[in-house]
Order: sequence, then structure tokens, then C-alpha cells
Amino acid sequence: MTENQAPAITSETVGQEMATPAWALAMISFPPSDRILPTILSRQAERYGERVLLVSGDTRWTFAQTADIAAASAQALVDAGIKPGDRVALMCSNRPEFLQVYLGCAWLGAIAVPINTALRGFQLSHIFRNSSPALLVVEAQFVSAMESVEAAVELPPRTWIIGAAAATIDPRLCASPLPALTAATPAGAIRPGDTVAILYTSGTTGPAKGVCCPQAQLFWWGIYSARALGIREGDVLFTTLPLFHTNALNAFYQALLNGCTYVLEPKFSASGFWAAARRHNATVGYLLGAMASMLLAQPNGADDSMHRLRVALGGGVPPQIHAPFLARFGVPLVDGYGSTETNFVFAGAIPSDRPGTMGYLADGFEARIVDENDSELPDGQAGELVLRAREPFAFASGYFGMPEKTVDAWQNLWFHSGDRVVRDSDGHYRFIDRMKDSIRRRGENVSSWEVEQSILSHPAVAGCAIYPLPSELGEDEVAAAILLEPGQSLEPVDIIRHCEGRIAYFAIPRYVRIVSRMPLTENGKIKKGVLREAGLTTDTWDREKAGVRLRR
Repeated sequence: MTENQAPAITSETVGQEMATPAWALAMISFPPSDRILPTILSRQAERYGERVLLVSGDTRWTFAQTADIAAASAQALVDAGIKPGDRVALMCSNRPEFLQVYLGCAWLGAIAVPINTALRGFQLSHIFRNSSPALLVVEAQFVSAMESVEAAVELPPRTWIIGAAAATIDPRLCASPLPALTAATPAGAIRPGDTVAILYTSGTTGPAKGVCCPQAQLFWWGIYSARALGIREGDVLFTTLPLFHTNALNAFYQALLNGCTYVLEPKFSASGFWAAARRHNATVGYLLGAMASMLLAQPNGADDSMHRLRVALGGGVPPQIHAPFLARFGVPLVDGYGSTETNFVFAGAIPSDRPGTMGYLADGFEARIVDENDSELPDGQAGELVLRAREPFAFASGYFGMPEKTVDAWQNLWFHSGDRVVRDSDGHYRFIDRMKDSIRRRGENVSSWEVEQSILSHPAVAGCAIYPLPSELGEDEVAAAILLEPGQSLEPVDIIRHCEGRIAYFAIPRYVRIVSRMPLTENGKIKKGVLREAGLTTDTWDREKAGVRLRR
């Protein structure tokens, strides 16, 4: 273990309660059989009572009220004929009703299936086909999305609508309003390994896979994330990320397990982020990918550092952003790595001692970098990251209805991340790219990440995405989509000249496309698939056709 690695979580490390981190107390307070949501909610309700757990718009739930809401929501599900193990599809934006339904499922032993609110057509049809939900709970503004579901796909036999729906809805829906909460039901007979949610991946290499997340996995997300972020009892956790993804959902568990308040905003706003953080007296924030860059791009203000935010998650934030972000806002960004299938596996120091890396391997996990035959590679050599958890059910249990994909991903009993990673001799892990994003150009492997970092070092560049386009010679050509800083201008050839001497000649892009905006996911990640599928657009500059020769 390196000096920066998180300490082992054992009862021997837990001292007096006053000096013990809340996450360590929670780990001791909930032995393995108790790492299920009904037990966690009930016990924390007894401990914290009238302390506020959730703030969402005008809604405030105390710890005690949240336990009551979960039990009453479960009764509403029972009244609708939902049984333990049934799937409940949930298409809803960041609002209390999302959590109400999720908690009811978790209390009963049903399985919540959150759906990305942007999905339509084939993607939405696939989720219904794969998960076969017994109930659909949909926010009124997304009811029309059901019309895009393929006619051959069977929709759930019952639908609850959140809010006032349009006068006409898809006739295939047997719809009624979300029922009011009344009576409560006892918690179901739930085990830590039981699936609490099926979260769908982006499906970039094929149909989206439904990740089966056990009850205990969300418990461990709450423990490990709190440890990485240095969360303290009484903190105010402030997120604008969508609840249908892991990050915002597990932040709720962080608040629940650590005696904190969870503030859920509808969506990320670069212009309104700091005002909202001040309004809520937030102490911990959650930023991914381009979000930190977007905040830095806002006009400087006299109140930039007038807030209580002590730390923010900064996974995927470019390394050159960390220092100016800390200098301007006074907030260190925490490097980290996790996935829907795994947990908060890697975490950096606060502030980061190597910005932009994945950080160090956290206690509780094992990691290897392997070649195509699953043989371990030495430090400094890139390969696929494979992972194991030491705690039972700290990782997902597989992909719903896709046994072949599950076996493939958990080959040799290690989870294969699909990420190309390097472990440095000092214990830092560095993300290189997705295995599928590695570009093969004329016999050479090109790391999209390394090319992106080179281009992002140009002061006029705000964003960059490197992706492959087909070559006339077979294999790939390197393409770059460039987003400029406001008020800046560059010619495509300037990008080429900037890369020369910084990366290998064969990795320098042939194609350059200056864009006014990047296609982004709800988490602020660039949708490279959109750029790849667009191919050679009319605004794509071709270095070879322009007659620009590389200086070697």
C-alpha cells in the first residue's frame, strides 16, 4: 500500500466515535446482512430523526419521513400487484417522485429500472424488451416518448404518470396518475445480493446492457465515495447529475449513510451552479468531464469563492483544469474512477498530487493490467484494466438477460473494464482510452486520450474529441473535433502544427473539424459515437487534400 492509498476499513482502525469518519462508523454499524436499504433507512431514521435528508425544489424530507415514504411507496406497489423481483421502469427527471418510486421498490424487493430520459425508438424499445417491466412510471413530459417504441414491443400492463399528462397518450398505455401515499407495508425479505436496480449502459458497442446492481453494491458506493471525498457527518451534498445514472443515485446513499443532506437540482447550469451552491450552503459537489471547464469559462465574478463548497468530485476533468479551478473557486477536484458495474475503485489525494490520473487503488479492491490473454503486464505498459472486490456484492452481479455478455465481462472471475490503463511505478493509474477507442493507423496504435491531451494544451482549445474515420487504405484515420474557447479563432492547420513534436507523427490528425458545440451526454461526456457516425461532414478539413505536410 502506498502512503496515499486509502487505509484499510477494519474494526481495529475505528477509534472513538468523535474522531471516526462517518463512513467508517456506518461500515461498522451495518454488518453484511444489514446492507440493504430497508434496514439502512430504518436505522438511520432512528438515529437522525428530524434531520433533513433530501432537498429537491420545495420538497424537504427528513430521515424519519424518508423511511415512512419508502414503506408507503412499497404499499402502493403492492396494491398495483408488484411482487419482489418484478421490474418497475422509471422514466423521470431529477425530482422527488423518482426517489419515492425507487425507495418503494428497494423496500419491497422489486427492481427499479431507471431509463435515460433522452432515449427514444430502438434504444427505448430495447430496454422494454430486455427488462419486461410489470409497471412503467413516467413523468408527464416523457409520455410522448412511448409513441416511439416499436409496435412489436410489449409495453408494461400498467402505467403511472407523474404530473399532468397530455389529453391524448399512446393507446397501448393503461395509464393512471401516480397514486397518493397512504398506508405502509413491512419491508420485504431482502438479501444484500438481491438486485435493487438495473442501470443500462450507453450501448456504444451494441445494445445497451442492463447492469444488475445488488442492494449491497449501493451500500458500498455510499461508503467508498464518502471515504474518497472526505465526507463528514452534516455535510450538504449537492448534485445536478441525472438520477438515472450511478453517480447521483449513489450520492443519495452517501448522504443516508453518513448523516448528510442530499440536495438534488433539476440539471446542471454553468451560469447558475455557484448561486445554487451558495443558496443550499453546499459543502460537497459532483462534477464530471466538461462541467468544470464550463464553470471556468463563465465570466469571472467577485463572488467566485464565496461559497462553502469544500471539495468536488472531478472524475474525467482534464489535468490542466485542476489548478485554475482551485485558484479561482478554492475547490480541489478529486480524481477518481468507477463504473456502473464496479464501485469507487480508484481515488486521488485531496488536492490531487497528479491531476488527471485515476488516482490510487482504494482499499477493498484488487486491480491488474492484462494483455489479450489475461496475463498481467508490468508497470508502465498499457493493457486492459481488470478488477475484483474483496467485499461481497460490492460489484454488480451481471447483465440482465445477457448471460453470454456476463460471462465475457467476468472472464476468469475478474471484471474486464474495457478500459486501456497504465499503472505507474509510484502507484498512480492512468486512463489511456477505451479499448474500442484505440485507433489503428497504418500498423500503429493511436491513443485517442493522448492526442486529446496534446490538443487541449493549446490555450485556444476548450474541448477536443479524437475518433477514427475509415481510411482508403484500410484501418483508420485520426479525426479531431475541436471546440474553441469563446472569442478565440484557429485554423485547422494550427492544430496540426501544435501537435508536431508533442505526439508521434502517425497520431497527428488527418481530419480536423471545428465545431460550435460538442454532442454531450447528460453527464457532460462527449458522445464520440455521434461524431463517428457523422463521418466526413462538409466542415471537415482534410490535411492530405489541403496539401499540408508533416514536419518530422
